[in-house]
Amino acid sequence: MGKKVVAAGHICIDITPAIGGNKVSEIGQMLLPGKLVNVGAADVHTGGSVANTGLAMKILGADVYLAGKIGDDAFGDMIEGVVSRYGAEKGLIRKAGESSSYSVVLAVPGIDRIFLHHPGANDTFTADDLSEDLMKDTVLFHFGYPPLMKKMYENEGNGLLEVMKKAKSFGAATSLDMAAVDPASESGKADWKKILQKVLPYVDIFVPSIEELYYMLDRDGFDALQKRAGGRDVCEVLSLSEDIRPLADQCMAMGTKILLIKCGAPGMYYRTSSEEVLRKIPENLGLDTKTWADKEGFEKSYVPDRILSGTGAGDTSIAAFLTSLLKGCAPEKCMQYAVGTGACCVAAYDALSGLLPLEELEKRISAGWPKNMA
Repeated sequence: MGKKVVAAGHICIDITPAIGGNKVSEIGQMLLPGKLVNVGAADVHTGGSVANTGLAMKILGADVYLAGKIGDDAFGDMIEGVVSRYGAEKGLIRKAGESSSYSVVLAVPGIDRIFLHHPGANDTFTADDLSEDLMKDTVLFHFGYPPLMKKMYENEGNGLLEVMKKAKSFGAATSLDMAAVDPASESGKADWKKILQKVLPYVDIFVPSIEELYYMLDRDGFDALQKRAGGRDVCEVLSLSEDIRPLADQCMAMGTKILLIKCGAPGMYYRTSSEEVLRKIPENLGLDTKTWADKEGFEKSYVPDRILSGTGAGDTSIAAFLTSLLKGCAPEKCMQYAVGTGACCVAAYDALSGLLPLEELEKRISAGWPKNMA
């Protein structure tokens, strides 16, 4: 494609042992001190925004460098081994003496998954990790999951601000993705509204989920939304006028130029600024500001062939949106590719194996791929 992309932020290795047997109602029925539990082969794959979005963009044809920070340990070797299969290891940041992030996922039949997570080198990532060699000639800088990276949210988000400023200093357009916040964690205690007020003026494309955005900008509203959902997925009860648009208004007022809000299975909302504001995006991105100006809509999802796992669906949707934008597609087409890629992703167990080239997506769309009418 010829336009260099740096996908930076959170990266880890996920290890999921296959646990069979009868369903249980509580973890103590299976895991007890001194008990040997026989399990099957482990599913081992990379996770985090860097791997999910970055590798998906690579598969879809973008020239991507993965700027994830890992240690010089065995898990770092595993992460490098996975991404090297895609020829995307050239941007990895390996630090001697640091440990790599990993998760052990306990998917016990009958109960929700349990995650044993070590943040590792993600917690020490700073703007200093973005070298000149890595950043020069970058057209698009995508950063993902700052709520899971300690240096990004402590000190009122100054670390994240420095990262986005540094990307801008190299003339890159910037995009930012978020992650769910655990209210009981250090990240949950951060003032995310204040952080976004600082950072969004340096973000060209903002791509959070509705749950993340609600939690960060309107905690009381988020609690009310959960209560309204009554235990169901909150995306099932969303209102465009009462829930989505007010949050979008805040994002645009804070400086966002292109906004995409992931709304789960129903689809994605998008909004763009005026042509005057869009002209502030670096020209090397190749954005047709007249075509992109003053757009708003909700793109309903396509009906997937099957639903096996939601792993990485949001991340890969963003990858399709960004890749098609780099190819010069109009906003409406970028949104079609985004929700189409999400539908492909959920039809596979992992984030990447179900993805289709944009040309194949176009064939399905042109052939009348049915939409989710819910």
